[in-house]
Amino acid sequence: MKFFIDTANLSDIREAYDLGVLDGVTTNPSLMAKEGISGDEKVRAHYKAICDIVDDKVSAEVISTDFEGMVKEGKELAKIDDKIVVKIPMIKDGLKALKYFSSEGIRTNCTLIFSAGQALLAAKAGASYVSPFIGRLDDISFDGMELIAQIVHIYGNYGYETEVLAASVRHSMHLLKCAEVGADVVTCPLKVITSLLNHPLTDSGLATFLADHAKAAGK
Repeated sequence: MKFFIDTANLSDIREAYDLGVLDGVTTNPSLMAKEGISGDEKVRAHYKAICDIVDDKVSAEVISTDFEGMVKEGKELAKIDDKIVVKIPMIKDGLKALKYFSSEGIRTNCTLIFSAGQALLAAKAGASYVSPFIGRLDDISFDGMELIAQIVHIYGNYGYETEVLAASVRHSMHLLKCAEVGADVVTCPLKVITSLLNHPLTDSGLATFLADHAKAAGK
């Protein structure tokens, strides 16, 4: 399973990359705004800065909601770096844009997926990734993890190459459940990735080893 980090914070991206487990980055307009990045020129420069840190797969989202606007924006985003994956919303014109970019060899991430039907449409239109939002479904008393499993099952039935990119992953149990049901990718904050490091028995075991070593060495 691939690990993407969901942020526009360069320090967090560098830290995740330095861990040796990072496969990509997802961003959105909200994450850019959180970092104080605004204006087309600054946003594109920030995407380039992200691409310069990681090896591949940086999702950059279009703002337009009409076909022509999404195509224009997507082309401009794709020119920033070969690592860019154009992020397209799950709307009617978004499907058309997915099909267009697929025919042009430009990778896409279809975002705001909340049903298996939407994921099926995106796959048929040629999306490289679909992003179902686990946490946001949980917030309205729907089982987000059940949706991930359903999409993985449907794609497996027909051999779709579209990868399931689980989004709105809020804690380590979300991440581990995604691994269990076969999600291709998870995207999450740095704290979720680093939380996998933690176990009290690891901490106590290491403390014991170090104490025994010090004792044997006469320290």
